[in-house]
Amino acid sequence: MLKKNFHYFYCALLAVSLSGCATSPPKDTSNLCEIFYEKRDWYDAASDMNSKWGVPIHVPMAMMYQESSFRHDALPPRDYVFFGLIPWGRVSSAYGYSQAKTPTWQDYVRETGNGWASREDFDDAMDFMGWFISKTHKINGVSKWDAYAQYLNYHEGWGGYKRKTYNRKAWLKTVAAKVKDRSYRYAKQLKSCQEDLDTHWLWRWLTS
Repeated sequence: MLKKNFHYFYCALLAVSLSGCATSPPKDTSNLCEIFYEKRDWYDAASDMNSKWGVPIHVPMAMMYQESSFRHDALPPRDYVFFGLIPWGRVSSAYGYSQAKTPTWQDYVRETGNGWASREDFDDAMDFMGWFISKTHKINGVSKWDAYAQYLNYHEGWGGYKRKTYNRKAWLKTVAAKVKDRSYRYAKQLKSCQEDLDTHWLWRWLTS
């Protein structure tokens, strides 16, 4: 009985701790500077990703906005059966900030050894996207700066991109173009504030 009660207590404590880690989306998602000024730890994570994978910050940030609008618990739409009336699971296993699908996330965990990674954690999601974009560059020769082609790989997978499955999806090309445009805006915005962000980051590092 004691063991059972301890199990319930542990689950409750875990649920509380996880809810405490949850964070709301930025107030202004149209401006990358405002995002990072509001959430300084996000800039730290993005900078770490850039140093580790050589991926420009604005590309995964634009992709992440498109995928989840920066919501930690984002889910794909439901699938429906019986004339579209009864919900039946989700259309895919995508989840979290990056909307990473379970098999791809498991590949990331295995290759990086990041066994504690969570799709609800911004740092882990950003590192995952850096890993994916870097692999896309190696596998399909797509520039890490090419948000349009990177997003097509992200959506269709490396094999799908090689087979050019996106050519049968005009809507996907439209979305990829939006990601590219947002990445350009984010890049321009970040250029105007990155020095200030780096100064604050260095000060926090020296005083921590």
